[in-house]
Amino acid sequence: MKVVVIGGTGLIGSKLVSKLAEHGHEAVPASPDSGVNTLTGEGLAEVLEGAAVVVDVSNSPSFADDDVMAFFRTSTSNLLAAEKEAGVGHHVALSVVGTDRLQESGYFRAKQAQEDLIKDSAVPYSIVHATQFFEFMKGITAAATKDDDTVHLAPIKIQPICSDDVAAAVGRSAVGDPLNGVVEVAGADTFQLDDLIRTHLAATNDPRTVVSDPRAPYFGAQLQETTLLPGADARIGEIRFADWVARQQ
Repeated sequence: MKVVVIGGTGLIGSKLVSKLAEHGHEAVPASPDSGVNTLTGEGLAEVLEGAAVVVDVSNSPSFADDDVMAFFRTSTSNLLAAEKEAGVGHHVALSVVGTDRLQESGYFRAKQAQEDLIKDSAVPYSIVHATQFFEFMKGITAAATKDDDTVHLAPIKIQPICSDDVAAAVGRSAVGDPLNGVVEVAGADTFQLDDLIRTHLAATNDPRTVVSDPRAPYFGAQLQETTLLPGADARIGEIRFADWVARQQ
């Protein structure tokens, strides 16, 4: 089948395009670089012609509250309208485990707005909620760094996943029937967030010090013990964090 991947040149999108192509599907990466702009609508009608499935793994270039909200509202609205016009039968979107519990954060409010638009549309859909990627440890560290040398993180639980496993999970959803609901995916191991970042900093020879702070915000949101954890029915990835770290060295 023809599957259009919005954000198909990014971390998850590029892996997804490869996986779909390996299984014989026509996977079409779509991004501004390929002439497809979901913010303006440019190129959407053309790229969606004959598409059975659209997968949206795009992300906002800016995480400022107003910018990210405008991105997800505009991009998702344009995309869903174009899909309805083209007769696309399945919209798949990648989102984040705990989005509904992180509404103090402007980014996660925007992701919730994206999900609400998808659920309210006429296009059959599947939403994949993933826990934080291994590859996102640098981003978490940067957001929590103060004074350039201390990283303040809440000692709560986290169950991160490798981007390869995320791409595989999104791919399974793309070639399956629409759920008109949410499926969760997570890594095999549960860590304490502050300890996980300590391990990652040590493995990458980063001299910063992690400070355990129960009140430390996570991208603007306060965390409870299980805020970032998936439910009991989550699908579990195959790649363990320790093995991934070893591959990076």
